[in-house]
Amino acid sequence: MTNYVKYALLIVLIGFLILIRVFENELFYDPYLVFFQNDYLYIDNPRREVFKLTLFTGLRYWLNSSISLGFIHIFFRDKNMTKFSAFVYIMAFVILVFIYLYFVINPRQEDYYMFFNVRRFLIQPIILLLLVPALYYHKLKS
Repeated sequence: MTNYVKYALLIVLIGFLILIRVFENELFYDPYLVFFQNDYLYIDNPRREVFKLTLFTGLRYWLNSSISLGFIHIFFRDKNMTKFSAFVYIMAFVILVFIYLYFVINPRQEDYYMFFNVRRFLIQPIILLLLVPALYYHKLKS
């Protein structure tokens, strides 16, 4: 794979991540999108359907994760790094979704900030931003 093709594919994958973010209101059921845009520390939790919310949050996580794994695979061209990253994504999802469900089912105003941050890890490709420098550092050291 030439560098031009590699960079073009990476740009396309970043474009997909951006499109997920731009069209989040149209693609996903998430009453917390509007809730966290407002002064959420002083208003009540929005009405929500827990199953539907969890399903769409999981879908968004897996879309972002799949694109991120493609990015990591193309960027590093190392099957072991891709497998490790997939393991990290699976473990992060299992841990984060339980914490997320706790906050969705038991909403308390004093937990909104923590809930906001847990939700952010599920709906945005933050893990990619953490993995790429870590994997790059590991590659330099080996």
